[in-house]
Amino acid sequence: MIDFTIETRIERSPDEVFDYVTDPGKLATWQTNTVSAVREDDGPMRLGSRLREVHSGPGGKEFKSVVEVIGYERGRAFALKVVEGDLPVDLRITFEPAGSGTLMWFRGHGQANGAMRLAQPVLQRVLKRQFASQCATLKQVLEGAG
Repeated sequence: MIDFTIETRIERSPDEVFDYVTDPGKLATWQTNTVSAVREDDGPMRLGSRLREVHSGPGGKEFKSVVEVIGYERGRAFALKVVEGDLPVDLRITFEPAGSGTLMWFRGHGQANGAMRLAQPVLQRVLKRQFASQCATLKQVLEGAG
């Protein structure tokens, strides 16, 4: 089982952090391995919205997935479930007011399939390190903005 949590304090309001994190057009600014993230539906992001994502991996390999929004409470929580893809790691991000900013909890959890199951302990460490770096980048981007 893959299960990790990353805690990040960001000096922006929960609504500002939530709006930035849930905007597919801004995903590549903090998840720097993102090649593309395209909505499959129109209108505002909501429960049931789907995104086609492509991320670059080691050796230039691309990982494609379709994720569905399964949790959406503006300024409070955002959750994605992988419905198609090689790595079924779902994400839940919660946002709590903390002083003048936000305490963001980023949780990744899932179960690798097939041959990847044998590499699960290593995969968990790699994913946690990768997402911790991305959360640090998000903090820098948001705190450096306006």
